Amino acid sequence: MSNAPTRSHGRKAIRPTLQPRELMTPTPELHGVWQARIITLFPQAFPGVLGESLTGKALQDGLWQLHTTDLRRFGVGKHRNVDDTPAGGGAGMVLRPDVLGAAIEATMQGTGGNWPLIYLSPRGRPMDQALMQSLARCDGVTLLCGRFEGVDERVLEHYGIQEVSLGDFVMTGGEIAAQALIDATVRLLPGVLGNQASTEEESFSSGLLEHPQYTRPAEWKGREIPEVLMSGHHGKVAEWRRQMSEEITKARRPDLWQKHVATRDD
Repeated sequence: MSNAPTRSHGRKAIRPTLQPRELMTPTPELHGVWQARIITLFPQAFPGVLGESLTGKALQDGLWQLHTTDLRRFGVGKHRNVDDTPAGGGAGMVLRPDVLGAAIEATMQGTGGNWPLIYLSPRGRPMDQALMQSLARCDGVTLLCGRFEGVDERVLEHYGIQEVSLGDFVMTGGEIAAQALIDATVRLLPGVLGNQASTEEESFSSGLLEHPQYTRPAEWKGREIPEVLMSGHHGKVAEWRRQMSEEITKARRPDLWQKHVATRDD
């Protein structure tokens, strides 16, 4: 019995490179398929959790592609240094602009159309559902994972790099944030979830947090599923879910609630 795929997700794209393709990716590059390209000092960290569950299956099925660029390969000198001390003094090290520039230009080869270049940074715009929806409509995205004290500001200015933050805290590098961004984006790509209603009804899609969810058994440790959910009355169920979403959003995320009210009034 043949294990060959039953359909094609695109034709192979040709991208010039000085490195044998077998060393870059285990699968051929497909034209027209959404891609995530990651510049990182730790390429072995990918795909990580992205290789599991729905995102992993979609990756195997060719619904999206993942490519990593090892930043160390562009380092300078005998020890392939990628960083240096900060100008003006101070603790830590900063990623060098010459190293980053070479890595960015090599990684961006063959990209076209709508293809943002993003640096994962705590000072960037917060990740939200609107950003993921926007990225899912792009042809692909290139993510720069920082380390140490950050990157030389001139790189951000020269390449017009967008800065995006996972949250108001500092991490040791951008790899975890990159995986979070990719996961939240890939699940919005056509064919990945299978049930489009899942993306339409979940948290943030309506500007509200998601309502509580329940499943069998009907009673657990003295707690019962709300009666309305067992009624079979779809209108009442929808009304209850909407009410619960509003109450939870108002209590837990007053910032989202204010935006929701303003949008509703408009």
